[in-house]
Amino acid sequence: MQERAESYERLAFLGDSVLSLAVSTHIFPRYPEFGAGRLTKLRAQAVSREACAEVGRRLGVVERLRAAAPEGVGKNAEVLVGSDRILASVCEAIIGAVYLTVGFERVAPAIVEAFADQIEDALENPVDFKSLLQEHLARRSQLVAYRIEEETGPPHDRSFIAVAEVEGNEIGRGSGKTKKSAEQEAASAALEGFGEG
Repeated sequence: MQERAESYERLAFLGDSVLSLAVSTHIFPRYPEFGAGRLTKLRAQAVSREACAEVGRRLGVVERLRAAAPEGVGKNAEVLVGSDRILASVCEAIIGAVYLTVGFERVAPAIVEAFADQIEDALENPVDFKSLLQEHLARRSQLVAYRIEEETGPPHDRSFIAVAEVEGNEIGRGSGKTKKSAEQEAASAALEGFGEG
């Protein structure tokens, strides 16, 4: 049982990277006006846990998991398919397995097609990571504070490094061409650290 869980986690790890690369390869040439920060945010939102779970549901992964569940674990299967976190990991594991079977050149177009709605939604409705982090921490009765740790470059081409902190402890760090974009990146990194990104 442990070996099965481990192999599935390993495939999810691989699938996560393949998914990110496929989406990055797709959006990079299509949006030449976007800087690295905006491309990173677009990709992060398009391949988020929620996006993966949504794609998994749409492609029938839930039904296939139910059908493949061994006798007597139907109830546990329901709990598993009801969790966005687990469904997203299963979706990533499937991507990893397909990549190992057919290679990147064949799996990438299928990934882009499967995640087309998520990419479009991320373009039209970008997520505010600072607000999401604030909501996440509010549930724990915690507050986030941001500080600019570093400013570099000439006045016309500044770069900033922002740190998100809770009670003086760093929870995320990000960089950007403006203080606001650096703070958004720090919030995104913090959410990823909490498993929310």
